Amino acid sequence: MSLSLPPLPYALDALEPYLSRRTLSVHHGNHHAAYVAKTAALVKGTPLETAPLEDIVRAAAGSEQNCALFNAAAQAWNHEFFWHSMRPGGGKDATGAVAQLIEESFGSQQAFRQQFVAAAGDHFGSGWVWLVLEAGRLRIMTTANAETPLTTAAYPLLTLDVWEHAYYLDYQHRRLDYIAAFLGNLINWDFANERLATARGESSAASAAAPGRRG
Repeated sequence: MSLSLPPLPYALDALEPYLSRRTLSVHHGNHHAAYVAKTAALVKGTPLETAPLEDIVRAAAGSEQNCALFNAAAQAWNHEFFWHSMRPGGGKDATGAVAQLIEESFGSQQAFRQQFVAAAGDHFGSGWVWLVLEAGRLRIMTTANAETPLTTAAYPLLTLDVWEHAYYLDYQHRRLDYIAAFLGNLINWDFANERLATARGESSAASAAAPGRRG
């Protein structure tokens, strides 16, 4: 397969007023697109040219020689995953199997939200905040720059991009307001439940084949 910029799973204005058309246009059409283009250029003429994006990320991980490829490919994968972690009319408390696992892993939905806000708000500099499944339980992890759970034993269910370009046009320095908008109005619990089902081997073929669900 050849790498190309995947479309957003919703219209550019679908997440307003929480994320504006302007932010999505710049973030997806410029930042994400640049990572995809750089990845495609770096793998051209190599055995990875036709590899799935997540395979490129794993192949480049931990290699100083492939540092540029890892940064581009991991950012491309992280961004695609981020778009699916949101939906119009999302947010509020978790539902389905993820909700039960949140209760078991964090004690309550409120405790989960508090820990997520703390992790996202305290993360220094650029990076990502993830809800991951590991050893049968959920936990929150953060990664810096292009780092991703794809190269660990953790299985990502959701992510929030805390790079400044993800929110600055709408929120300026108010990262906590951006985090609150994500949790309250954007987070896609349906996607998290599909990911959890995939991890447990319960997903349908259609869910397993959807974007961002193979890693």
